[in-house]
Amino acid sequence: MRIILLGPPGAGKGTQAVRLVERLGIPQLSTGDMLRSAVSAGTPIGLQAKALMDRGDLVPDEVVVGIIADRIREPDAVGGFILDGFPRTVAQAEAFDAMLAKNGSKLDAVVELKVDQEALVDRIVKRAKEAEARGEPVRKDDNPEVFKTRLDAYRTQTAPLSEYYVAHGMLRPVDGMRSVDEVTEAIRNVLGR
Repeated sequence: MRIILLGPPGAGKGTQAVRLVERLGIPQLSTGDMLRSAVSAGTPIGLQAKALMDRGDLVPDEVVVGIIADRIREPDAVGGFILDGFPRTVAQAEAFDAMLAKNGSKLDAVVELKVDQEALVDRIVKRAKEAEARGEPVRKDDNPEVFKTRLDAYRTQTAPLSEYYVAHGMLRPVDGMRSVDEVTEAIRNVLGR
């Protein structure tokens, strides 16, 4: 299966992606990891990305899509993949869909974790306190002010993807405010697996 997980930061995409990897036996693909890997491997597109990053420029959509295109051709991703954190914009979604179509492929589903965005701030504060209590480092993005900035960016840039994927008949909404196990079961139901 070729799956995209959508939802605001803190919605539980990472947790659910791990569970999908275990159940479906397909890799979770992180655009950040793919960029770093392509740069360190010295692939042509990785060298292009490195030059941009070294200048402090953002990596443009076509380069990110090119890196994903290279990654999904690798043997472990031929049977499917889970994308979490990509696409971030409608332009990226359109470029990704075009790349898949060019390769004779398409997405199977886009699962969106629907959450109360105001409750997410409380969830993040709780997660930070729990990490502190366990003596673990607190994630930099678990600071409430940093998180609110990330949430605002999500609302303006990424939230429009919902409508894009509804229009393409791909969106499968899931209540992300339920327990982790209930969300896992709901995802299983919407995927039919």
